[in-house]
Amino acid sequence: MFNSVLVVCVGNICRSPVGERLLAQMLPEKKIASAGVGALVGHPADETMASVAAGHGLSLSGHIAQQFTADLGRQFDLILVMEAGHKKQVLRIAPELSGRTMLFDQWTGADGIPDPYRHPSSVHEFAFTKISLAADAWGNKLKSQ
Repeated sequence: MFNSVLVVCVGNICRSPVGERLLAQMLPEKKIASAGVGALVGHPADETMASVAAGHGLSLSGHIAQQFTADLGRQFDLILVMEAGHKKQVLRIAPELSGRTMLFDQWTGADGIPDPYRHPSSVHEFAFTKISLAADAWGNKLKSQ
């Protein structure tokens, strides 16, 4: 039973905040948070991603980036990473989390969700779409458990 989910990317300002907010909408009874393996600690969500998300009716306001740590990871039943390389980084920091760390797009291709940071809004739009499809898939899996 997964009652808590941590969504992880690099900076915790583009992809993981979107994943966090989408999952939180679908799974209001679960604890959902996000972090970055190289977080821009204390920063709000990226402006371009926040604008793209808002265009889809999703607010990223109030998001504050935090660093992934072993202690943080241990507080969650499931850790969802945006790319295979993030899984390696998570497991380097906290090898004991191996059994609960999976790709965010596990059910929608498992090829990773590219980082849109410092790219045009079209790249953010592409990432948002991939995150949204993957969040729907995870939401449905976690609702039915």
